[in-house]
Amino acid sequence: MDHSFAHETSQRTLKQRNALGIAVLALGGGLLITLFAAGSRDREIVLQPILPNTMTLSSAGVSADYLEAVTRDTAQLALNRSPETLQYWVDSLIEIAAPEAQGKLKTDLMGVLKEQQGSQITQFVTIDWIKVDPEALTSQVGGVVHTIVGSRDVRREHRVFQFNWKYTGVSLRLLSFGLVVPVEEGEEA
Repeated sequence: MDHSFAHETSQRTLKQRNALGIAVLALGGGLLITLFAAGSRDREIVLQPILPNTMTLSSAGVSADYLEAVTRDTAQLALNRSPETLQYWVDSLIEIAAPEAQGKLKTDLMGVLKEQQGSQITQFVTIDWIKVDPEALTSQVGGVVHTIVGSRDVRREHRVFQFNWKYTGVSLRLLSFGLVVPVEEGEEA
């Protein structure tokens, strides 16, 4: 009798263990599926900028409208500077730069800061067009760059600047920017 009771108890315990093992495997599989679905799902953020239309950020890619708005604001920041705002100018551009671009960008900006600190040189741009390429994550800005020394407007030149971007997750970061130098006729690019 003891033998049959012990056998019955061990069989019941074995069934409970097997049922618990199946439940753990099912829950683990469900957890893996949920994590995979959450990781592969596009994230979206709806923005209300100071524009007449609503913009949406998605982890799937950057929209042309958003790239244009960020380019416009970044161009205004990067191309407008005066001796009084140089430190703010450097800090703000470093803050929006991608981490891997911050070192080189800071070195370049510090050179401009040292060159212009204590001077009377002010620069501002009047933008007349912006062209964006969301696939290549580049944008170009054309406008008249005004250079003022003291209170005298000494130079006005139409220039084109290119901005290169990095987009990860839902974050657009500046990689680099600079003047686009036109290729002279007869020269190779």
